[in-house]
Amino acid sequence: MSHLTDEKIKELELKANDIRKSIIEMLVEAGSGHTAGPLGMADIFTALYFHILNHDPKNPFWEERDRVILSNGHITPVRYAAMAHAGYFPVEELKTLRKFGSRLQGHPEREKLPGVETTSGPLGSGLGQAAGIAYGMRMDSKKTRVYCLMSDGEQEAGNTWESAMFAGKYKLANLTGIIDRNNIQIDGLVENIMPLEPLAAKYEAFNWHVLEINGHNFEEIVNAVETAKAVTEKPTVIIANTIPGKGIPEIEYDYKWHGTPPNKEQAKQWLHELRTLQDRIESEHQ
Repeated sequence: MSHLTDEKIKELELKANDIRKSIIEMLVEAGSGHTAGPLGMADIFTALYFHILNHDPKNPFWEERDRVILSNGHITPVRYAAMAHAGYFPVEELKTLRKFGSRLQGHPEREKLPGVETTSGPLGSGLGQAAGIAYGMRMDSKKTRVYCLMSDGEQEAGNTWESAMFAGKYKLANLTGIIDRNNIQIDGLVENIMPLEPLAAKYEAFNWHVLEINGHNFEEIVNAVETAKAVTEKPTVIIANTIPGKGIPEIEYDYKWHGTPPNKEQAKQWLHELRTLQDRIESEHQ
């Protein structure tokens, strides 16, 4: 993995901005879907698909690829957008989101779209799937890594902790969990509905190495993944503090946008805001 130069950071920031624009265009076309989480995770997915992963968009079944398991499948617009911009399928196909017969359903389906490793929907299932894949890879002496993306809300699910216990017991150092710590879920603030803190201490108690980062800082994202690779005796979880609705100030932190798409007027305004943000990124890196 190459060092993050200023030019590379600019490239990633611009790509994340493009991905956010695609998310908005997808959602307004679909008329349904989740907004806050996908926008908040655009930087993480950009870092994965454009810097971190060992993968080949033209050969999605390549045996030596890293695996990305999306447990909180409702944020799949960000994954679809990142995959399309990376070259897995045409960007134009993004506007088929949630349409009848589309490969891009509201939750990802493994058999519909090459490059999607698992079908997800029921929250709390992804970590168990990722741990099983990581365990199998180690049995086969594979050097590939498994990244499991999770929401903070699904840490309320008991099967998440069964999987954390399994991964800790078997010291699955090839497994990295990334928790979207945006502090919201569909009906309110996570800490009001079912408090998770002390979240880091809980994972440490299950024999995980724990890192906490700003999920919008590319240097912190990449450095955390590099640290996870250097930990050889236990799995790592990265608690990524993110802003739901990131990039659109008027909806940031508002849980009501968890599962609400923009209307046409809102989408038009938001796309204008992101174009303005693009100009700012360009000027900051001159």
